[in-house]
Amino acid sequence: MLVIPTTFNDFTMRRSTGMIFSRPQRGFTLIELVVVLIVLGLLAAFVAPQVLGRVSEAKDTAAKTQMALLSSALDNYRLDNSVYPSSAQGLAALRAKPAGQPRATNWRGPYIRKDVPLDPWGHAYVYSSPGVRNPNGFDLMTLGRDAKADGTGEDSDIIGQ
Repeated sequence: MLVIPTTFNDFTMRRSTGMIFSRPQRGFTLIELVVVLIVLGLLAAFVAPQVLGRVSEAKDTAAKTQMALLSSALDNYRLDNSVYPSSAQGLAALRAKPAGQPRATNWRGPYIRKDVPLDPWGHAYVYSSPGVRNPNGFDLMTLGRDAKADGTGEDSDIIGQ
């Protein structure tokens, strides 16, 4: 059987049988490595902005979901006690029976299974009762990444209910 080299770089050896054997190439050429690096760079340039934009959206969605769950727990608290916890009692009243006014006369908690979560940026949710936006209920919000009021983009406030 006669093997014909397919590239210029193939080395051949003759044996006593008169057959020509091809020796495999070792490693990659510089051009092949450069082409792979260019392709990877282009992929990163197109994919990275898409992925980074999704992280911000995911945090917004997580904050809205957590606030919806906390709002539901606050509504359950109100059903049992006829009032929402005061601003001073805060969201901690969902986990442990609060002291002070208004009294939690029929507290049947805990209303959440774990401690009150922080927002996706690591800050406490802002709770007030009675609320400014909702004087007959409560206001629940997160101030976003910067933890300051009235930001834009990922720093913008997210208001529950």
